[in-house]
Amino acid sequence: NRVPAIRSMSTLRGKKGGKKGSKQQYKQSAPTKAEKQGRADAFDALTRKFMFTIQGLTKTLPDSGRVILKNINLCFYPGAKIGVVGMNGSGKSSLLRVMAGVDTGFDGTAVPLPGASIGYLAQEPHLEGPTVMDCINQGVAKGQEVLDRFNELGAKCAEPLEDDEMAAVMAEMAELQDKIDAGDLWEIERMKERAMDALRCPPGDADVNVLSGGERRRVAIAKLLLENHDLLLLDEPTNHL
Repeated sequence: NRVPAIRSMSTLRGKKGGKKGSKQQYKQSAPTKAEKQGRADAFDALTRKFMFTIQGLTKTLPDSGRVILKNINLCFYPGAKIGVVGMNGSGKSSLLRVMAGVDTGFDGTAVPLPGASIGYLAQEPHLEGPTVMDCINQGVAKGQEVLDRFNELGAKCAEPLEDDEMAAVMAEMAELQDKIDAGDLWEIERMKERAMDALRCPPGDADVNVLSGGERRRVAIAKLLLENHDLLLLDEPTNHL
C-alpha cells in the first residue's frame, strides 16, 4: 500500500498588469500556522490507522554518496506478515534498521503506530548475560518485576501496619493483580520453557560465548517472543521459526 502524500495546497493569487494583454503574475503564499497544524494533524491521523508508516524514505551512505533506499512509501495494518526480498546489498537490512529506530540517518518519515513497541532481531544478534537463561530472563523482566513487587507487598501485609498504610498496600496489590491476570504472569516459568523448547534453544546453563550463530539466533528469537512486542522485525531468522 502506498501512503498518499500530504501536501500543502498553497493559495495562488493573481494581479493583472497595467498594459493590455500582459501576462497574469502569480505569487505563492506561505502556509499559515493553522495550515501547518492541519497537515500535521492529518498525518498523525493517518499514522494511527497503520502499524507502521513510511513516507518518502531515502537512505544515502554518507561516505560514498551511494543511495541505498530511494523514496520508499509503505504502510501496513496490525497483524500483517510481510517478507522483504531482494539481492545482497539491495537495502533490506538498512530498511529494517530504520524501522527499528537503530538507524536515524535518513530523509523522509518512518514512524510506528503511536505507543507500539518494536522488537528487532539483527543478523548477528548480541546476547546480554553470561548464560542462555540469563538472556531468556530478560524477555520476562518486566513481568517478573510485577510478580516480585506483588510478593513483596504480600509479605508486608503480615507486618503490623497502620490502617491508611494497609489500605495503600492493598490498593497497589489490586492494581498489580490486574496486571498479573492480564499478562498471565503466574505462568512465566512455563512460558520460558515453552519458548525454549519450541525454538530448540541450548540448555539454560550454556555459556553464550560458545554458542553457534544459529543457536544465538534461536535464543534471541525466544527472548523477543517473550517480550511480547507489537511489531517484530526479523533480519534473516532463517529456518529457526
